[in-house]
Amino acid sequence: MLYLNGTIADESWFDDEISPEIFREELNAGTGDITVWINSPGGDCIAAAQIYNMLIEYKGHVTVKVDGIAASAASVIAMAGTTVLMSPVSMMMIHNPATVAFGDTAAMQQAIAMLDEVKESIMNAYEIKTGLSRAKISHLMDAETWMDANSAVELGFADGILSRAEVEDMDAPTVKNVYSEAKVTDSLRDKLAAHCKIEKPVDNRPSVSELMGRLESIKSNF
Repeated sequence: MLYLNGTIADESWFDDEISPEIFREELNAGTGDITVWINSPGGDCIAAAQIYNMLIEYKGHVTVKVDGIAASAASVIAMAGTTVLMSPVSMMMIHNPATVAFGDTAAMQQAIAMLDEVKESIMNAYEIKTGLSRAKISHLMDAETWMDANSAVELGFADGILSRAEVEDMDAPTVKNVYSEAKVTDSLRDKLAAHCKIEKPVDNRPSVSELMGRLESIKSNF
């Protein structure tokens, strides 16, 4: 099983961010059917698109289980599941893409055109999964629609609601976390060292054999 917990970003600096690079490594670490647990408020739509494509292209059966929230870009990733299941107390949210733009009128118009195209691409994922019309999906996005488990199933964004046994399965000892603390710590340390041009410290401590030799020399002088 894989966990998608936290904000979706194009690069992971801390253990609560989800990047396509690390997700790809964990996804390709094994074979066969997989289960992806999602609890994410969303984030970068391009990074989410990459993860969505990885899951769509995955050879095995992909079961997506939303145990907390799948909002914004995270809802797009959820659409890649062959089967999508919602916890009885989970939520899903879809809305229009947003960005920050700076410049003159031409720059603003370019930003608007870009957002329109991003919305169209997001709607593709929703349309494939739900079978709803693009007009209906567009209206739901315009309204920033929040869905509980029942609403998500009714609208086609999910296929079913998790049972008690499936929710408890989260605690199984075979769960593999997408972002291990060691990997994130090592990655962050290496990036900071490269950015600040910090060289690894040289270990000048004597070896065990050297210490034993010194000890024998001291003993012989007594």
